[in-house]
Amino acid sequence: MAKPVRLLILGTGGMANNHAEKFKEIQGVTLVAGIDTRPEQLTAFADRHGIEHRFSSIEDAIAWGQFDAVTNVTPDAAHYATTLPFLAAGKHILCEKPLSTNEAQADAMAAAAAAAGVVNMVNLSYRNVGALQKAAAMVRDGAIGTVRHFEASYLQSWLTQPAWGHWDRESQWLWRLSTKHGSKGVLGDVGIHILDFATFIAGQNATEMSCRLATFHKAPGDQIGEYPLDANDSATMQVLLENGALGTVVATRFASGHLNDLRLRIYGDKGGLEVNWEKDISRLRACLEPDLQSATWHDVEAPVLASIYQRFIGAIRGECPAEPDFARGAMLQRLLDRAEQSAAQQSVSLKV
Repeated sequence: MAKPVRLLILGTGGMANNHAEKFKEIQGVTLVAGIDTRPEQLTAFADRHGIEHRFSSIEDAIAWGQFDAVTNVTPDAAHYATTLPFLAAGKHILCEKPLSTNEAQADAMAAAAAAAGVVNMVNLSYRNVGALQKAAAMVRDGAIGTVRHFEASYLQSWLTQPAWGHWDRESQWLWRLSTKHGSKGVLGDVGIHILDFATFIAGQNATEMSCRLATFHKAPGDQIGEYPLDANDSATMQVLLENGALGTVVATRFASGHLNDLRLRIYGDKGGLEVNWEKDISRLRACLEPDLQSATWHDVEAPVLASIYQRFIGAIRGECPAEPDFARGAMLQRLLDRAEQSAAQQSVSLKV
């Protein structure tokens, strides 16, 4: 029989419903409590998911204490302040990405998690993509030789069409366009995913980073209601890996024709791999010796993987490693900070 796990959900916005539904599917997991400062939203969420205990503050929930783990689904800017109290209370925690909004806070969270000795994970959801894990294993096993070059992209189009909703009138999207509301733009929202995607498969950390960011005009006065539309919409990065391999990483919300697509092409001196996640379908292709001369590519089968929610509970039960953890989240936050710093320094305009 599976070890029981009592789960508290922190934050009851749109993404929290996904967390609740996925955790309810796992045997032995009980949603025992929810926290939100908005009473009406908390009540509706708790009623929908059959959650008995409801709190308006973290302090009250910790004082009650009848839970084993927390899933933190608060906005990005709240992750630091809302996570640390649970670590101090010795609770296992899954935190939405990015871990925080700056390197110092992310490092502090990783250090606190290590000191607490609890399971700590970041919801980098594309780690669940079978093609990603298979590609990483192939690179690790030397299938493409020494990595020399890569090209990675995360393409979204929700600023050019309303497949996910109307960004110009719904707060669930508008906050992502406003630094005033804690957004780091496309860089923090999905850039973190594609940086993890590329460096995890390559099996190396980045040592150098250069970046350009663009924020496009989207509304009169670049503001809608209380939301200044000043967060970046597109990012292009050049990344140097530990072994000197060079690659490009891009992320944008203006990729018309792409709803939510990730791509990686990675090349070594013995072969290349193409990893795609498009329309919720994972695909891996490879060109390896002896097919290099003819440039013949073949599909590679990849396994179906457990979700981040299953792996979080599995880690609590001692069944699998707690990956990706807060240390990984902090490393990725350093890359995001360096990207922002690089973009801010590139103020020279060259006209031709």
